[in-house]
Amino acid sequence: MTARIVNLTINTTDPRALADWWTKIVDGKITRDFGDFIFTDAGAIGLAFQRVDERPGGGTLLHLDLATEDLPAEVARMRELGAELVAEREAPGISWTTLRDPDGNEFCVTQSH
Repeated sequence: MTARIVNLTINTTDPRALADWWTKIVDGKITRDFGDFIFTDAGAIGLAFQRVDERPGGGTLLHLDLATEDLPAEVARMRELGAELVAEREAPGISWTTLRDPDGNEFCVTQSH
């Protein structure tokens, strides 16, 4: 089993404004807009933007989104390798698991579409 990088996600208090700005910078386009979660086509790796209540001062501002064919099995494998479960999350039509690596960096894993 493996996972592949599909997005670099940016935490922001205004996902739409920041997504609009970055799509202009990289000549991309918004592909899915859930309000609090926005996905773009920005080239080889997408940019995603998610709403946070406030911009975290010491927290993770950027994180990787990974995709896999078997989400439960891959999350179990990652946890066996030392990843810590943070949360199970979802938006219309998509669900994902947020984990922390051994250094405390958050990343998300979703089912490939």
